[in-house]
Amino acid sequence: MKYTAKIIAQFLNGEIEGNPDVSVNNVSGIENGKEGTIAFLANPKYAKYLYTTKASIVLINKDFNVDGKVSCTLIRVKNSYQSLASLLELYEQQKPVKKGIHDMAVIEKSATIGKDVYIGPFVYIGENAVVEDNAKIYPHVYIGDQAIIGNGTVIYPGVKIYYDCRVGAECIIHGGTIIGSDGFGFAPKSSKDYKKIPQVGNVILEDDVEVGANCSIDRATMGSTIIRKGVKLDNLIQIAHNVEIGKNTVIAAQTGISGSTKLGGECMVGGQVGFAGHISIADGVKIGAQAGLIADVKDEGKVLLGSPAIGFSDYMKSYVYFRKLPALKAEIDALRKEVNELKKKD
Repeated sequence: MKYTAKIIAQFLNGEIEGNPDVSVNNVSGIENGKEGTIAFLANPKYAKYLYTTKASIVLINKDFNVDGKVSCTLIRVKNSYQSLASLLELYEQQKPVKKGIHDMAVIEKSATIGKDVYIGPFVYIGENAVVEDNAKIYPHVYIGDQAIIGNGTVIYPGVKIYYDCRVGAECIIHGGTIIGSDGFGFAPKSSKDYKKIPQVGNVILEDDVEVGANCSIDRATMGSTIIRKGVKLDNLIQIAHNVEIGKNTVIAAQTGISGSTKLGGECMVGGQVGFAGHISIADGVKIGAQAGLIADVKDEGKVLLGSPAIGFSDYMKSYVYFRKLPALKAEIDALRKEVNELKKKD
């Protein structure tokens, strides 16, 4: 579907600079924009591409100063990144809506299926499971006994949701993710072997949670592993048994959270961060990539870097010495040699 600059500007409450009748039918990055597409400029590092892009329309912030010739039509908006998100959401809504239950899906008789759902081929839905209205279950999804899938939730191919787990409304779970696998619980029987501890709890995802591809969220030993409302998880994240993640926290890829750790609300966690078990992280904490958390963080809004993680200011001061370690070692070796030579003379 094509949209003119005039229509887009009206939708975004933006101001046009250029041809209001130019039309687009796709999106591109500003650095490799193509004719017939719309791009956006939010990061100043990409400003140089505004003057060379082939994109037909570019969204820019209202306060951006254009200091060269541009060939595209510009639409000035309050926030170009958020405006692009609104456009993509509109585009997504234009796609055909999948509905209906495929005759190659297997649904146990005791399961409850809501209205206007989509259940694709090779889906299995277990005993006493519930799929609420408007949910979309794509092919090759397994939903275990007594599991609940909330209203409007989308579950992409290959997801496995084990028995008695709860997924709230308007959630999105991407392919390959497993929710409700056993937590890593073993009791030593001797110095060489272990006895498995049954994991009898479940996993609860509250409303508006998005889980990336190939994540694993373990069921609780007892009680629940809980992902609160609005949490966003990237791909390849491991969340262990009895973890609780506070509302609107975002976590980047390859992070691992050990058992019984509690993350506060509105935290931001970079990629490849590791959390020790049984610790608590306050609300609003920001954690840089590859950090290691081994103790409680009690101060809200704190920024942490490093492994073990320390405060941002302390880390930056320490880094001055980290990067000089080879030179400092060489200096110490030279001083040691000089001292030894002086001792020989004595």
